[in-house]
Amino acid sequence: MNTLLPEILVHFTLLDAFGVGALVLAWLGSTAIIERKNAKNPSTHMLMESYRERWMVQMVTRQPRIFDSAVLAIMRQGATFFASSCMIAIGGCVALLGGADQLTMFASDLANTPVAPKIVWEVKILLLMVFLANGFLKFVWSVRLFGYCAIVMASTPNDANDETAYPTATKAAEIANHAARSFNRGMRSVYFTIAALTWLLGAPALIIATLVTVTLIYRREFNSRTRIALAS
Repeated sequence: MNTLLPEILVHFTLLDAFGVGALVLAWLGSTAIIERKNAKNPSTHMLMESYRERWMVQMVTRQPRIFDSAVLAIMRQGATFFASSCMIAIGGCVALLGGADQLTMFASDLANTPVAPKIVWEVKILLLMVFLANGFLKFVWSVRLFGYCAIVMASTPNDANDETAYPTATKAAEIANHAARSFNRGMRSVYFTIAALTWLLGAPALIIATLVTVTLIYRREFNSRTRIALAS
């Protein structure tokens, strides 16, 4: 084990380390910035949290609650779909690890670079698997939380005069926000998985892809037409 790590590191450059470090920092930093509370310029994610809170207030007196259950079902189906997609992608990465020799030749031809050792491609594939595994866990937890939210919504009295109605609705809104937060974190893992995939082409491609991903996420969260509509 003591000799394995240096043997692996010798095949990577400082540019590779910078690219991976930038990718991880962008991934963690984007989450911290997007989920800031009481910010002067809240993200789309934070604006949607306030709308979910309003939704649960309206849900108390809605008769019947078919609309609410349908919306929750759509949200849960989305999380289930992405969880399944991540599982399939993880299986694909495992298959790539088994065929790393063929990947080595293909990637070297594609990037027009000398053939790199097999361990190089295995490390790059493992990075993909880390992001995919994180996304999978976030989506699965999101599905679970949406299920909890459905139960809390069902236990909310339909009478606005009931003293437990609005406190229970507040709990449902909080659980729904936690579910959506987990879902959005899973989505960002998918975004950065796509960026990490470009590492197969080399460190410069990874750095460029990271910058493009950060720009895309920033625009959607802070400078999109959707955000303008939500904030107006």
